[in-house]
Amino acid sequence: MDKTESRLSSIVDNVKHPLESETYRMKCKETLDKEGVLVLKGLLHPDIIQKIFKEAENQEHLAYFCVNNHNVYLEPSDNSYSSNHARNRNIVSSKGCITDNQVPIDSPLRILYNSDEFKSFLRFVLDEKSLYKYDDDLSSINIHYANEGQELGWHFDNSSFAITLLIQKPEDGGSFEYIRDFRDFENNEMNYKGVTDLLNGKCKPKILSMEPGCLVLFRGRNAVHRVTPTIGNRVRVLSVLAYNSKPGVQLSETARKTFFGKLY
Repeated sequence: MDKTESRLSSIVDNVKHPLESETYRMKCKETLDKEGVLVLKGLLHPDIIQKIFKEAENQEHLAYFCVNNHNVYLEPSDNSYSSNHARNRNIVSSKGCITDNQVPIDSPLRILYNSDEFKSFLRFVLDEKSLYKYDDDLSSINIHYANEGQELGWHFDNSSFAITLLIQKPEDGGSFEYIRDFRDFENNEMNYKGVTDLLNGKCKPKILSMEPGCLVLFRGRNAVHRVTPTIGNRVRVLSVLAYNSKPGVQLSETARKTFFGKLY
């Protein structure tokens, strides 16, 4: 066992989550394939989550807070449709973010992210041949902060999967809501009528139950989802662990400026 994997065993609850077990991996993969979401409750020991929270709390003053206007599809407006059409309807998202190079070098988040054992587990469950970090210093590990009233508006992801770790729940609000199979991206079926109904409050989404320490794997390319506004004084804190299926990928300069407020 190398040093990284030895350190991984000190932060991951291997009894609840035997990441190397083929039986456990198969069970996780079946759940993700069936449900489109996999929640690993208590993946990290409680004291480790508390350490990550303290790190995040200490770095919050460095966070770049922004308000972004976007449509559900996270695409530029299409002038062939009206501004009120589902394709162009304006959605608001607001949050703070610190970037990979602001996360402490000895953070448990880095141990988890860089672990070959963890990446092997992810590759199996996600059915990915390889996973690579971003080829920039900002995008691989992020920590998001949502203060009172801040939210993540309805959207579809551009990537095929997302990996998040909840660090702190707010007093209220901050609920992850989603509807599976709400479009068919691969066949260019965008479900404009369904999105219109959703934005008009006529659809009832599922709510994903999460507690601090829950790692969530989510397939959001065809599942519309949002995080409702934070209520109360306690900040919602979440880490995003981002990988690519190919090496040498950087987040675009436009995206880095938009979400991080900087390029480096």
